[in-house]
Amino acid sequence: MRTAGRVADLGAGGGFPGLALAVALPATEVVLVESAKRKAAFIRGAAEDLGLENVRVEAVRAESWTAGRDACDVVTARALAPLGVLLEYASPLLRVGGSLIAWKATPPADEFRDALAAGAILGMGAPVAHPVEPYLDAGARSLYVSSKVMDTPAGYPRREGMARKRPLRASSRG
Repeated sequence: MRTAGRVADLGAGGGFPGLALAVALPATEVVLVESAKRKAAFIRGAAEDLGLENVRVEAVRAESWTAGRDACDVVTARALAPLGVLLEYASPLLRVGGSLIAWKATPPADEFRDALAAGAILGMGAPVAHPVEPYLDAGARSLYVSSKVMDTPAGYPRREGMARKRPLRASSRG
């Protein structure tokens, strides 16, 4: 992460962790991708108030952010979508060798199987859980890290909303 040239925070919401990363990594371009215009405007204002010159805000869905394709070293996401859907959002944005870092509670077994299947289709390695203890009573949380191991196949990302509406699934769930 410390050597990343560009980090994208998908579903940036109120700006966490994107703004914190921008403060911690002043030499890294941090792009906060947030489709809700009001939230994007808030993040833009917060970045200006903090004097963060390495922040850019994109008020667009991840699937439609064409300038980000194959351009990110790291993609982060927190409380955005199931793990397999996150892999589909992140894969087209990552350079080969880049990584998705997703903050999540322990996913159910079927969600994890779907993520493995999605990763295999999308050129992403299996997500590896790194448990974290952010604060008392936060519950079980982990950073799920998956690296891009090959180019994303043609046809991805699918059009807006399709990753969530028709997620890639393990064959046993059909």
